[in-house]
Amino acid sequence: MNKQEFISLMNEKLKLVRTEYRLTQDKMAAVMGMSKKTLVEIEKGRRSLGWSGAVVLASVFSDSTVLQDSLGGELSDMIAALAFDDVEVKYPKTMGGKVWWKNVEEKNGYRIQQNMVSRHYRLLDPENNRVIASFDFETVRAALSNFAL
Repeated sequence: MNKQEFISLMNEKLKLVRTEYRLTQDKMAAVMGMSKKTLVEIEKGRRSLGWSGAVVLASVFSDSTVLQDSLGGELSDMIAALAFDDVEVKYPKTMGGKVWWKNVEEKNGYRIQQNMVSRHYRLLDPENNRVIASFDFETVRAALSNFAL
């Protein structure tokens, strides 16, 4: 998944999330920081949330069953993978991927995991600190080769 695919998915799920939370268009627009007119146009497919709006939707409604079922649980992790694509960053410690993750490869205590829904990858060190996250497996595999010497 890339940023544009994420934005498209958030555009598609906006009305479902609003319905899930039983919000009127007025209230949802207020929560999202946009006008009701803009919200209606997005729901009708005439406009897009854009990157910032998609991130707001996924962040504010991170407990949404609709979004979790579409993206695989840890929405903040996926947003970070998209946002930090091609940017080096120091990630906080994870819980080790007990629910939404499967181990793909392991070397010297480092593990490449793949999210079972969104399909993005991450590399964890032996203490479950995220080293890198990306939708590109070869990028994560190269990091594994560099870290797990």
